[in-house]
This record gives sequence, C-alpha cells and structure tokens, in this order.
Amino acid sequence: TSLRRSLFRTDCVPVPLPPSSLSPSPVNSAFLVILNMKALILVGGFGTRLRPLTLSCPKPLVPFANAPIVVHQIRALKEAGVTEVVLAVAYQPKVMMEAMAVWAEELDITISYSQEKEPLGTAGPITLAREILDDGDPFFVLNSDVICEFPLVDLLQYHRSHGKEGTLMVTKVDEPSKYGVVVTKENGEIERFVEKPQVYVGNRINAGIYIFNPPVLSRIEPRPTSIEKEIFPAMASDGELYA
Repeated sequence: TSLRRSLFRTDCVPVPLPPSSLSPSPVNSAFLVILNMKALILVGGFGTRLRPLTLSCPKPLVPFANAPIVVHQIRALKEAGVTEVVLAVAYQPKVMMEAMAVWAEELDITISYSQEKEPLGTAGPITLAREILDDGDPFFVLNSDVICEFPLVDLLQYHRSHGKEGTLMVTKVDEPSKYGVVVTKENGEIERFVEKPQVYVGNRINAGIYIFNPPVLSRIEPRPTSIEKEIFPAMASDGELYA
C-alpha cells in the first residue's frame, strides 16, 4: 500500500491513512443502551525491545497490519460499546497526541489523555483518569502491546455475569515456568498468582486485558503501583477477581 500521508513527524515510522476497509464495524447497539463504557490503554512505555523503531516513535504507533497497534485495540473497544478511550501517555506524548487526533476523527470516537509527571507503574495511571472512568459503569484497561482477536464482548458478558470488581483475560502457554501463572477455582475465581512455577500449577497467564467496576479505583493510590504485584493479589484475596 502506498503511503498517502504521514500521520506524525517524518523521523517516526510512517503510517498510512486508513483505507475504507479499516473502518470500524457497527457498534452493537444493545451495549450502548445499557452502558456508556470507557477504556484506558497504558501507552506510556519506552518500547526498548522494539528499538530502533521506538527511538522516535512510541511503541503503540508502530504499524501492524496497516495500522498502528493501538488503533486495532481502539477499533475493537468501539465494537464492544466503548465511547471514550483514555490513553495514559508518558513517552513522547506530543507525537502520540498528534497521531491519534487523526485516528479519533477517522474512527469517530473520543480519545482523552492522562499524562504522568513521573512513572506510575501499571496501576497508577488508572487513578489519574479517575474523573473519566468513575461514572458508574465497568471500564476496560489494556496494555498497549496486546494484539489478538479481542473477544471483548464475550469478556464483558462474563464480567457482568459474576458481578465482582474485576475480570482478567488469560491465555494458555506451552511453558508456564517462564511466566506468572494465574490459578483459578472451577468457577473462574482467581485463587492466587504463582511467579515462574517450577512445579506445574496451571498454564494460564495474564493476557494484559482487564475489565473493572469503579470500586476498584479506591484500591489504587496516586503513586507508582504495580497492578500485577499489588492490586491483583489484594483483589484475589478478597474474592473480587475472576479470569
């Protein structure tokens, strides 16, 4: 595909304007009647493992299948009923904002920004966006480097069915000893997390996509916080986290 226009400065990896075939599918109106959902995407990382591509370009803007990685996520979120996406930015925020202004118009979705003054880990940025996310409805949180089939509607239905504070999407791996394993009860309630187990306890790991109810915001302080090491174990201990 020929490049018709760069969406950000010329020393960043150029991304073509989206052809009509990339337009988002119609939103399931049934979800819009029930929910006015928001989502937050953690886009603040430095992307060191993708250098040199990320020296002048934030990792979420690196092209994947003819569109920036983060655009695939936003399209999937809109199809699940999300009306506003918050991008938690830190690295090269100006580049990110300039690029996403074009995509917000193309995808017809509201994109807001939450900018860290200091690195806040994987949970701290969520509390920075409290005013947007705390509207009474569940909200999605995604790591910006996740690419999959995005079964967000199924995930939302499952989250609503168990009624607890949070749902964590998991994925199966062949070598669980290399990862942190999510151990659950038969009903999906998370019992504990086991980091790089040497004895087999399961083969499901955190996939980097979550749904939370607003009460989870009270668990997160405005300081550098790890959602994986601090917030999730506490939620699991309280019986409030499912997978």
